[in-house]
Amino acid sequence: MSPPAPRRAALAFVLVTVVLDMFAMAMIIPVLPHLILDFEGGNTVSSAGIMGLFGTAWALMQFIFSPVLGALSDRFGRRPVILISNFGMGLDYVLMALAPSLGWLLVGRIISGITAASISTAGAYIADVTPPERRAAGFGLIGLGFGLGFVLGPSLGGLLGASDPRLPFWVAAGLSLANATYGYFVLPESLPPERRSPFRWRGANPVAAMRLLGREGGLAALAGVSFLSNLAHVVLPSTFVLYAAHRYGWTAREVGLTLGAVGSAAATVQGFLVKPIVRAIGERRTMYLGLSCGVVGFAVYGLATVPAVFLAGIPAMGLWGLTSPAVQGLMTARVGQDEQGRLQGALSSLMGVGALIGPLMFTQCFALAIGPLVGLDLPGAPFLLASSLLAVGLVLGLWAGRGPHVVR
Repeated sequence: MSPPAPRRAALAFVLVTVVLDMFAMAMIIPVLPHLILDFEGGNTVSSAGIMGLFGTAWALMQFIFSPVLGALSDRFGRRPVILISNFGMGLDYVLMALAPSLGWLLVGRIISGITAASISTAGAYIADVTPPERRAAGFGLIGLGFGLGFVLGPSLGGLLGASDPRLPFWVAAGLSLANATYGYFVLPESLPPERRSPFRWRGANPVAAMRLLGREGGLAALAGVSFLSNLAHVVLPSTFVLYAAHRYGWTAREVGLTLGAVGSAAATVQGFLVKPIVRAIGERRTMYLGLSCGVVGFAVYGLATVPAVFLAGIPAMGLWGLTSPAVQGLMTARVGQDEQGRLQGALSSLMGVGALIGPLMFTQCFALAIGPLVGLDLPGAPFLLASSLLAVGLVLGLWAGRGPHVVR
């Protein structure tokens, strides 16, 4: 039986929200460094340090505010949190487009980190309006939104930024505000008043969010799988450009095309393969399959001495995209309906932790592996480290799958 039209419209809006949020964020990736360079008078060294500060500030806001927004959505409903976040994100891009100094640009990135934490509320919305056996497919739509946004966003941002580095911020603002206006008229509330829970500050913080994840062993193990998977993903944005230039001599063109292929593969899997695979083998085995493909894919990346072998690993990496929707589907079945927002906020906080520690961990691994101190000359070491992290995640997933609360 197909869902009623209002529910289908709501799911479509949530998907569009995620696509536009990711699209808008990805649009500014190619131009933000150039804007910082302009403020710094072309000083590359100081600009690199400032870029690191901006990235850390953004990830820290995700870590702190994801549980807050999740708890607020459990108390007041998903609709107001999503809409206010969308309006806030649109106004924030206007602020960054007009920023007269680096200080104001940093304020904009901090606000962006707060408003982007609404992605966790989108996940809670999916959990509200889909039955447990269909949630993995719903979370796959969020993964599809991430993939589409990051495949298309940087390309358009680069094209617009070629004429004016502030233009992508204006376009991102327009998209976010249009999306919020559309949602105001289309998006129904998914959490009825009788299923809401009180908002308590002591429960709306990262430490309390971690306590929720550690409430029982199976949930904690699945949270570990999610954390390790997100941490492993950081290897791509943090080291891939350096790795490809060092090992293969690739230019920005080859790097962009390859990242586009990686993103397209992941989007295809999460958008179109999650549902039939989960239906065929269940969420638990889908998680195992996704993690196993990730282990193999990252190992291929790390050991590939020629570009053709590296490219051959892309299909396996695409199938790694099965992991996150399956893990989230299993986790949502282990908490109450009035805790879905807190759960998604906790998972987003874990993602923030990975974004904080991952770049330093992988870049230092790369530097040591190719430097004279260790003498390995193994540029693929960061990818082999990512493969090892997923192998640990697979062990945790197998342990969680033996627990008494497994739904499928």
